[in-house]
Amino acid sequence: MPKEKLSIVKIGGNIIEDDASLKSFLKLFSVLEGKKILVHGGGKRATSIASKLGIESKMINGRRITDAETLEVITMVYGGLVNKNIVAQLQALHIDAIGLTGADANSIYSEKRPVKDVDYGFVGDVKKVNHLSVEKLIQSGFTPVFCAITHDGQGQLLNTNADTITSQVAIGMSKFYETAIYYCFELNGVLKDINDKDSVIKHINLVSYSNLLKEGIIADGMLPKLENCFEALKNGVQTINMGNTSMLTKENDNFTRITL
Repeated sequence: MPKEKLSIVKIGGNIIEDDASLKSFLKLFSVLEGKKILVHGGGKRATSIASKLGIESKMINGRRITDAETLEVITMVYGGLVNKNIVAQLQALHIDAIGLTGADANSIYSEKRPVKDVDYGFVGDVKKVNHLSVEKLIQSGFTPVFCAITHDGQGQLLNTNADTITSQVAIGMSKFYETAIYYCFELNGVLKDINDKDSVIKHINLVSYSNLLKEGIIADGMLPKLENCFEALKNGVQTINMGNTSMLTKENDNFTRITL
């Protein structure tokens, strides 16, 4: 029997920060057919609230250092303010959403990142997704909304990259479903020329990916994103899509589709 489809959609900070963008995205998400999961971060909001509280946000190579104070802010912002706001708006759109951290229903287990060159503090690397717990929620009619927090099974919450949570949840759920990931951000997709927003590369597979790497077209922040993508595809995920939120509609085909 063919597996049922499951869409796992991740939204970035620029959508979360702008009320109008968030509203229009949630409308699109609410009419997306079939079973679905939403994953969100909230780094920009966390930075702004931390500074109001007099807590300095420390970044190294674009990654946040999560000390004990910062973890408190992240837990309040990701798990509280942002997550519950999204859940409430989805309820208004008749989606029975349930907001989660990885600690809820023991759904995502992580280990604290070991200190090598940099001590990132309370940052977690995902080790296991409890797909049976997530499946129970989906089968009960709920739409899970995960924020970027996991736990270590010893009572410690950990700040965790939302892209990684997305791909690991998709890998875990591919035991039950034909899973597709949608990474929604402000660009139309992976671009051939960063200065031309219409130069979308419509399809990337392993062969074209290695050519794009050689040509230096894929670099910087796009590198870990795409490495993540191919790891997910090699572990059971069917397709990965990258682009702006309109790729969730049937009308828009101007985005990047990534397959093996």
